[in-house]
Amino acid sequence: MIAPRRTPLVALLLALSCASTEPAPTPEAELAKLALWMTGTFSSAAQAQARPGEYLDLRLVTARIWPERSDGPWLYTEQALATDPDHPVRQRVHRLVARTGQFDCELYTLPGNPQHYAGAWRTPAVFAALTPTELEAHRGCTLKLHATDAATFLGQSDATDCPLARLGSAYATLEVAITEFGLTSWERGFDATGRHAWGARLGPYCFDKVAETPPE
Repeated sequence: MIAPRRTPLVALLLALSCASTEPAPTPEAELAKLALWMTGTFSSAAQAQARPGEYLDLRLVTARIWPERSDGPWLYTEQALATDPDHPVRQRVHRLVARTGQFDCELYTLPGNPQHYAGAWRTPAVFAALTPTELEAHRGCTLKLHATDAATFLGQSDATDCPLARLGSAYATLEVAITEFGLTSWERGFDATGRHAWGARLGPYCFDKVAETPPE
């Protein structure tokens, strides 16, 4: 028996009927996924063991703060040596915002002595007593993130616009890649002539996600 001939219109309608009808994720859903992937406990132990002398064994902890606010998500992050987790060497607050075609990860520093906030996810009253207006915003240091596919967010700051002055640097560059299973982070400082002042020289730190939540 000869199969009936299909017109181009019929073929097109058949193709469309067989295509996936799953809707594209909304910006709100992608923002929630990004916040979830960034939250938890991370370790660079595997990288430090594989490349001793080049990378340190670090612990990175990120906790959701101010969940009741509608202008977030807001996240608190601290980074410490694995041998001294109670004394972080870097503490920051980030706010995630959905923009057209991208997600902004804004950078803020804490007021007063940052050590006061070390491990504060264990004591909700610490951040409950703080408001976003008390934070210092770092203009120019916003990470501009976008989803390259369903499994990865990539982001970086704008060229020389991030004025993080420390250890002789005039500006810093920030680059990240975030997945469900971990993240990479490459933060470097440069002097006014573009010479490297601090940060990993050979590539980003690679953090494996070892827990979905901060340590208790």
